[in-house]
Amino acid sequence: MTEQTRFEGTDTYVATEDLMVAVNAAITLERPLLIKGEPGTGKTVLAHEVARALNKPIIEWHVKSTTKAQQGLYEYDAISRLRDGQLGDERVRDIGNYIEKGKLWEAFEADNSPLLLIDEIDKADIEFPNDLLLELDRMEFHVYETKQTIKAKQRPIVFITSNNEKELPDAFLRRCFFHYIRFPEEDTMTEIIDVHHPGLKKNLLREALSVFYEIREVPGLKKKPSTSELLDWIKLLVAEDIPPEALKSKDMKVILPPLYGALIKNEQDVHQFERLIFMAKRQNN
Repeated sequence: MTEQTRFEGTDTYVATEDLMVAVNAAITLERPLLIKGEPGTGKTVLAHEVARALNKPIIEWHVKSTTKAQQGLYEYDAISRLRDGQLGDERVRDIGNYIEKGKLWEAFEADNSPLLLIDEIDKADIEFPNDLLLELDRMEFHVYETKQTIKAKQRPIVFITSNNEKELPDAFLRRCFFHYIRFPEEDTMTEIIDVHHPGLKKNLLREALSVFYEIREVPGLKKKPSTSELLDWIKLLVAEDIPPEALKSKDMKVILPPLYGALIKNEQDVHQFERLIFMAKRQNN
């Protein structure tokens, strides 16, 4: 592998050694890189950073619950063609006028091999991954309406992200190189914070991290705060000039940290947090 095809992290993205190994292995094997991990661990950002580091354009396909695999190839607008035919429009003579290219088609046609991001694949129907197997394997597909075969000019780098909302088919998994992004430990998180908030006071950093990881360990939380939410919270703490002492207050009347809305995103988790603090207060009395 040449230097131009190796990913070694960037100045704005802290990549662990095992993550860099996974990215480079997927590129070498020419297999899609399937990246799993809880929301907020930087899966989508990773694709952008790899594209930037390798100087490649990025094509993004954001999957929704209603997304079908065919949409990634192309869509044929038969209704518009029928309407134009009724109006006597000359465009109807060329069926290609009613073919809308999908993200895979864009990636296959690109002159400079792009990075294709299929984001949150687990949001779609369970058959969605299997419906893309042949196209991702062969790097080609057939357009039945125009009798064309679209082949990739150059094989794109394919990144696929999943939040583990549902299991993916075994046949699909076999064709991918897999990497799970573990939630950052405190040392790695400190590096991430330093990238986004250089020069942050050590006392504030220490107390913010302590509160953050304590909240993540609260049992029964519906949604644990993520890395991106921690970064937002620290930005607010700095903007509002919140002192480190306010984060480590032992006053039991202060049951939630300042500006907790950046970390805790639903009322169920707020109530759970309050309940546990209340129980701790009763035990201390």
